[in-house]
Amino acid sequence: MPRAKSLFPIGTSAVKVLARLAARNAVKTQGVRVSHVPYAQIIQRANDYLAAHPELYAQALERAQREGMIDHYPMMMER
Repeated sequence: MPRAKSLFPIGTSAVKVLARLAARNAVKTQGVRVSHVPYAQIIQRANDYLAAHPELYAQALERAQREGMIDHYPMMMER
């Protein structure tokens, strides 16, 4: 049975998740202990880091393509 088309391509979601994960990991390497900081504050710091480092989206796109999450075609990215 064919899968229904979603409103947003799964590739876009995969890229956003990978970019946010990279930003969250970058925040953790800055000496922030996740167990000592409220989760909402970690997410806010990760969002701020991601806004300051938009190249993480391009890196996430490359990773998603390399790991077969999405096809190898140009994709529109939000900024």
